[in-house]
Parts: sequence; structure tokens; C-alpha cells
Amino acid sequence: MTFSEHIVEYFRSLRFDIELPNGVEAMNPYLLPSTMDAVEKYYHKYYNDNNPRTFIVGINPGRFGSGVTGIAFTDTVRLEKDCHIEHSIQPTTELSSEYIYNVVNAMGGASEFFARYYLTALSPIGFTKDGKNYNYYDSPAMVKATLPYMKEQFEQQIAFGANRKAVFSLGSGKNHQYLTHINEMLGKPFERVEAINHPRFVMQYRRKTMQQEIATFINTINNDR
Repeated sequence: MTFSEHIVEYFRSLRFDIELPNGVEAMNPYLLPSTMDAVEKYYHKYYNDNNPRTFIVGINPGRFGSGVTGIAFTDTVRLEKDCHIEHSIQPTTELSSEYIYNVVNAMGGASEFFARYYLTALSPIGFTKDGKNYNYYDSPAMVKATLPYMKEQFEQQIAFGANRKAVFSLGSGKNHQYLTHINEMLGKPFERVEAINHPRFVMQYRRKTMQQEIATFINTINNDR
């Protein structure tokens, strides 16, 4: 099976039936035909081979990005404009997606970038509370509920064809901490776990130095050998 066939089959069968803390709800966009149609088009276009990819790992899907498209750090605007994928999903935009595709385009565009890197998240399922995005690490109860699930799901994705030299956390705080922990729980399949500033952090607090942030991002992930 190709990298893309593994991914599509994985998302097609992805389920989440874990009891969450009061008020927290799970988002599984892969149950929607419109999302799966976009997912299949995207992965078959950019991952239809058996080449290993370097993993770049976010937190969990947001409700305006991969929470609707099913593709990590990709909102519907970037899906059309930068990936040239037609879809029938309701239009959405996400700050993190805008930043990531600035990086993608600075590295030669979608075809060149995705031939080498795989964007994903430590939890493939997103969460909301009171109508807002909620992260797996936002409470001890959430971590306790989701950590075994994230470990299992991440291990499955590694088997698609990961470059084992390094894995990169989008987020230098708790996401880096838990990614490191899960890497250790799995017997350290990755030799190194490195951190990069999270896209939302950059877009909210470092816009004036965005080009410097992009350069740092690129220099960091280029160290994947």
C-alpha cells in the first residue's frame, strides 16, 4: 500500500468513543462524505508513493481548519488556493492554516513540501467546549481520557512511513512535552523530538516578525536527517 492508501484507510475507519469530561465534545469530520472526498483527493495527490515523510505534529484539529477539512492545518481556502483541491465543504479560514501555507510556499509549494513532510496532530480528533476549540491538555481530566488514545493513533500513523530521525512538535510547551512522553511510551521510534512555535502563537503575537519565524521554522525542519 502507498502512503496515501494507508492514510485514507486510517481516516475512513477513525472512531472516537471515549467518555470526555463534562461539557467537552469531540469532532470527527471523517464521518462526513464531503470531508472524506476532500481527504482522498488531497492524499492521493500528494502522498501517492512509498516515500517516508518527516512528521510535523500539532495539538488537535480546530473547528475552522482540519476539524472540517480533515487535513491537518488546512482550511478550505488553502485547500483550494494552494492545494488546488475542489470540494463541497462550507468555506472556512483559520489563522494557523494561513501561517503553515506561508511556510509551505516558502519551501517551494505544496508538491515539493508534502513530498517530504506529513502534517498531523497528536490527537486526530478535535474537541470543543462551550462552542470554542478545546485542547487535549486543557485539563488533567482531558489528558487522562485521551492519552492512551493518542498513543495508539500516533503509533498507527508512524507505520505509514515515518522518517525516524526526528519528529517536530508545533508548540514548544505542553504539546512538545506530551509528544516527547508518547515517543518514550512507544520505545522512542523517533531519535529526536524538537519544538517549533505554534502557528497560532505566531499569528497572534509574532506577526511583526513573521518572516523571521518562517525562516526559523524552515531551518528547524530542514534538520531532519
